[in-house]
Amino acid sequence: MNSATLALGEPSKALAPGFEVPSAVRPLRVVAIGGGTGLSTLLRGLRRHVAVPGRAGEMRGQISDLAAVVTVTDDGGSSGRLRQDFNMLPPGDLRNCMVALSEEEDLLTQLFNHRFRSGDALKGHNFGNLFVAALTEITGDFALAIEISSKILATRGRIYPATTANTTLVARMDDGSLVRGETKITASRRRIVELMLDPPGSAPLPETLDAIERADLITVGPGSLYTSLITNLLVDGIPSALERARGLRVYVSNLMTQANESLNLTASEHIERIYRHTHASIFDCAIVNTGRFSPQTLARYAAQSAAPIVPDIEKIEALGVRVIAGDFASEENVVRHAADRVASALLEMRRTARRG
Repeated sequence: MNSATLALGEPSKALAPGFEVPSAVRPLRVVAIGGGTGLSTLLRGLRRHVAVPGRAGEMRGQISDLAAVVTVTDDGGSSGRLRQDFNMLPPGDLRNCMVALSEEEDLLTQLFNHRFRSGDALKGHNFGNLFVAALTEITGDFALAIEISSKILATRGRIYPATTANTTLVARMDDGSLVRGETKITASRRRIVELMLDPPGSAPLPETLDAIERADLITVGPGSLYTSLITNLLVDGIPSALERARGLRVYVSNLMTQANESLNLTASEHIERIYRHTHASIFDCAIVNTGRFSPQTLARYAAQSAAPIVPDIEKIEALGVRVIAGDFASEENVVRHAADRVASALLEMRRTARRG
């Protein structure tokens, strides 16, 4: 597959090889895969483009259907306590995505995000997590509890756990040792060589595979390389669904390295690590940040053994992945993706190019 680099704002003709321009513009079906703050940040940007039937002026949205596929291997904090006490899947990342997609941005979202600050049993718990736990007990179905919670929050999109199997994340480290559990993996100072789910063979929801098959645009990332991204791709059927997908498949590269997951890895090496686990080339394009950070930001992250991810564009292209380069970062107390800029770049890519 030929590759080309497209800077933000350049004409889309750079994507011409292997692509064709759609004959008619129609709202897109979008699937976003990931977890953590990275996925919820991206969803906030995409939400603003979702068409809402029956609302004046909003049917012009560029997205007709938005689905998020979210990791469920967290075993720390409020989610971890609920997982242990109720033998349920961790709701935290899913709750963050619900809030990100919610139209109710005032009191109700504050309520779902509220974390109790006192009380022996409640301290540290998040109200939204407890709400999902209660609904799971009532319905006996975690996925249904997420669906009902999403309706209450009037989300502009559907949210699916990557799997409803209660699995544990296991990592083989560079010294050959095995570390069990996301919290311990994240805390380890060893480099991750391979990630696995125990027990293996976890299945995705049929709705997830259907959404991937029907999608015009599929994103993976941003998020922690192993514990937010690769963990989703270990679920049986998801890698093969991505390999067969007809939609444009885009990797949204992280902005900073993560000391305990991606120390010193370049953007292309992130993709290579993903491919080692999927055993297939699942990306057509990558969004890569080439914007510069302030000296203050660089110093703050260096103190945490983190640094900007090197945008080694030529090596990404050598993998057969087209690069969309630009300034996609927002510098505040914590560096995050500029959700609106990323969402606009994604939609522009898919609106002007179709995989052939």
